[in-house]
Amino acid sequence: MNEIDIAYEDKGSGVPVVFVHGHPFNRSMWQPQLERLSSRYRVIAPDLRGYGETTVVPGKTPLSVFADDLFGLLDRLDVDRVVLCGLSMGGQIVMEAHRARPERVRALILVDTSPDAETPEGRQVRYAVADSFLRDGMGPYSDDVLDKMISPHNVQALPDVAAHVLRMMRGTSPEGAAAAVRGRAERPDYLDSLSRATVPALVVVGEEDEFTPVAVAERMHRTIPGSTLAVIPGAAHMPNLERPDEFTDVVERFLDAL
Repeated sequence: MNEIDIAYEDKGSGVPVVFVHGHPFNRSMWQPQLERLSSRYRVIAPDLRGYGETTVVPGKTPLSVFADDLFGLLDRLDVDRVVLCGLSMGGQIVMEAHRARPERVRALILVDTSPDAETPEGRQVRYAVADSFLRDGMGPYSDDVLDKMISPHNVQALPDVAAHVLRMMRGTSPEGAAAAVRGRAERPDYLDSLSRATVPALVVVGEEDEFTPVAVAERMHRTIPGSTLAVIPGAAHMPNLERPDEFTDVVERFLDAL
């Protein structure tokens, strides 16, 4: 499909909710949510192009290609309108999907993500990071960012979570990760399309997130008409794994209100 094979979970029945993972992770990051929500909703979680068990395509993968892959998967599953939930890069893919095909989106859940276009300085950094993946593999980067992906106290307090996050990062294809990072370097600004959103939207952020701080989530919340904001205490960039019960409670309340 789109000349790639997509690995995915598809569980439960009811309103379809698509979970889009961040970088450099895979669909297993959503396991706590899939287990709990599949009793009441149809939950779909793909591995993105270049990640997990999905085909690796070297080069550059723009967010628009990730969004097209999602819609291709949904077409194959005969699913029309969906709730889209994405974390970090996954959130930017969700924003791109909403910008491109708003008629396919029933609601938005944007988790620890940023709507801003990349800056010229940020673009240079991303290209350098992509080069480092190809040169050094994923190990050095993974070790370096672990205590930003999850908060330092959770690295100590939640060793199983820390091990899972590290395993996902180290296990990611350097070629796939590099292609995605190059694509993100070219991303547009999503504030305009978000300001015109007509569907329910939930913005979630970990209180201790350094990558996309609470202030970024608050600005997104102000931009999206009628949106809801939830700040998860005791979590950084991955509240769905650091505080899975609190995170899933927030998501479930939002879904129940649709």
